Amino acid sequence: MQFGASTFIWVSPFSNRTLELMDRAKAMGFDILEICIEDPDTIDVPAIRAKAAQTGIGVTICGAFGPSRNVSSEDAVVRGQGLDYLKRCIDFAEGLGSPSVCGPMYSAVGVTQLLDKPARQAQWDRAAGSLRLAAAYANERGIKLAIEPLNRFETDLINTVDQGLRLVDDIAAPNVGLLLDTFHMNIEEKDIPAAIGRAAGRIVEFHSCSNDRGTPGEDHLPWPHIVAALKAADYDGPIVIEAFTPEIREIAKAVSIWRPLARSQDALATDGLKNLRAVFGS
Repeated sequence: MQFGASTFIWVSPFSNRTLELMDRAKAMGFDILEICIEDPDTIDVPAIRAKAAQTGIGVTICGAFGPSRNVSSEDAVVRGQGLDYLKRCIDFAEGLGSPSVCGPMYSAVGVTQLLDKPARQAQWDRAAGSLRLAAAYANERGIKLAIEPLNRFETDLINTVDQGLRLVDDIAAPNVGLLLDTFHMNIEEKDIPAAIGRAAGRIVEFHSCSNDRGTPGEDHLPWPHIVAALKAADYDGPIVIEAFTPEIREIAKAVSIWRPLARSQDALATDGLKNLRAVFGS
């Protein structure tokens, strides 16, 4: 089992100025640094690759999907921008040795509309059609796509594992699966371990987040049952802590972080990793 930390724990956006996060994450005991691609122009693949090799840490890629990157938009120009962005993320993954690109790539975070059934189906079809194109591009490069269901306050399209599985089936590409995130599952799933079981064989990545987006293990989540469900599903991919710093106002507002959730971001990461290693027995 490999454990990872998201760059969002500390910085936004990631760039050459924050390459030291690789050293910090490795020193804490993480195997992977998950780089969120907020501004593709700040991503220097040769520099990141060299630093990762020097540090001895793996890299995974997560997308950031704002209004101009909405592949389910009614606007064909916006859909095209979203697809172009996804292709850049896929190129970064190929260049950095990440096996996948993950995130809520079917829409823009924050799109929450009350739509009638035909309009919702049209939104769904636009998302699926766009992601088929992205999946083909990714498959040619040996990259998987991991679709992340988000809670109802952040998206109107894919909230649950079952909805995510339906979208994966609709896309019908061998390299498309799910990213499951316990923060969102805590809100949307009636039984988190059972939902993990239904996704068996389709889980590409797993975000181990506390119910308040603070330190994993310092929460009310049923971690022993979650771990048992992942093991029963034969999941052996990355276990990544994704959290956000309240010190970056734009990100804090976007994810509704109004107060510190740990004594420090480093403590969130190190304590979370300790808790996860204990419960996973790793």
